Amino acid sequence: MKRIEATLLAHDLKFAIVSTRWNHLIVDRLVEGAELAFVQHGGNTDHLDHYLAPGSYEVPLIARKLAESGRYDAVVCLGAVIKGDTDHYDFVAGGAASGILNTSLHTGVPIAFGVLTTDTVEQALNRAGIKAGNKGGEAVLAMIETVNVLRQLAASNP
Repeated sequence: MKRIEATLLAHDLKFAIVSTRWNHLIVDRLVEGAELAFVQHGGNTDHLDHYLAPGSYEVPLIARKLAESGRYDAVVCLGAVIKGDTDHYDFVAGGAASGILNTSLHTGVPIAFGVLTTDTVEQALNRAGIKAGNKGGEAVLAMIETVNVLRQLAASNP
């Protein structure tokens, strides 16, 4: 069996980050983690653009426009949807998740789902770097690897 495995090097990659203004205390930490991971894996901050969306529900449209632009190897979507006392959480979290997935499948550009969906602010903060690692950084790593695997796939199937 031939195993195809990608590197985690971002030397020649160009990424866009789409993050939300909503829950900025949490999301700002995700963005910091994403930028740090990109740089630690050889990426140049000049090849990392950051776009702000009002909230997680608006992220998929911005991500789609960025993916369709042809300027980026991947788009990293970051946000935080925290459960409240109403059904609003279900609609926003579900809409963001399906919109981001559909964007990636439609455009063929890797799109990371780095939108936290938690029951509490404490859970979100933990996933933004306090206890459970930084999910923004993890989203960037997933995109570096995905882009590099896709490049290998393209090279082996001209």
